[in-house]
Amino acid sequence: QVQLVESGGDLVQAGGSLRLSCAASGSIFSINDMGWYRQAPGKQRELVAIITSVGTTTYLDSVKGRFTISRDNAKNTVYLQMNSLKPEDTAVYSCYARLSTTWRSPIYNYWGQGTQVTVSS
Repeated sequence: QVQLVESGGDLVQAGGSLRLSCAASGSIFSINDMGWYRQAPGKQRELVAIITSVGTTTYLDSVKGRFTISRDNAKNTVYLQMNSLKPEDTAVYSCYARLSTTWRSPIYNYWGQGTQVTVSS
């Protein structure tokens, strides 16, 4: 069984910073991509950032230059450093990991439960 546990969501003023963490645990053989999605009320879910197993990153245009994704492979953990936050960043942020549980098992996406980020103006 695999679990992804997020932390770091909070209420912050515009211009502030937050750091989200997501730790994967359980029966894990290898992790490929890790990343973060977000969903605001009444809006579609959008991909915020991805980081590959070798550290290649991709970002949503609206967060480029403000957000930084990183990972610690030894801890199976992905981070999202969010700076210069804006009210439009308000959403539930969910992490995911594409991983396999054994050397010959398929690769699946696993999801965290989500953490609320609220940015006040």
